[in-house]
Amino acid sequence: MRYIMLTLILTLGGYANAHQWLPTYPKLERSFVPGVWYTTLELFNSRKDVEYYQISVLDKDMQPVKFASRNRLVNVPYTKRVKVDVYIREEDKDRAVYICSLSKLFPGKETATVISSRICSKIK
Repeated sequence: MRYIMLTLILTLGGYANAHQWLPTYPKLERSFVPGVWYTTLELFNSRKDVEYYQISVLDKDMQPVKFASRNRLVNVPYTKRVKVDVYIREEDKDRAVYICSLSKLFPGKETATVISSRICSKIK
């Protein structure tokens, strides 16, 4: 009985804030620039306390891979969606494994939580 009550308290006692980063498995395509590949992802902000998200590309060991995007820090108002194009050089294409979005919490701004959320999509 204690186990059931503890499970209920833990699952129903709180809520999780996060954001959506789609697609889960993006596919890189050739861009119009020779030697450059790209994909488009969509970021949905479901957090009232966050408006900015940092974009990164990582290898299998979660180390940074060089990439280009219009903005690496993207402003996404609460309940809005923003499309993000990510460009990767051909020489880095095989090293790139994850494209991630990380919520950015700025000092001095009151937030309901101090937890930042990172969501990564795995490149096909």
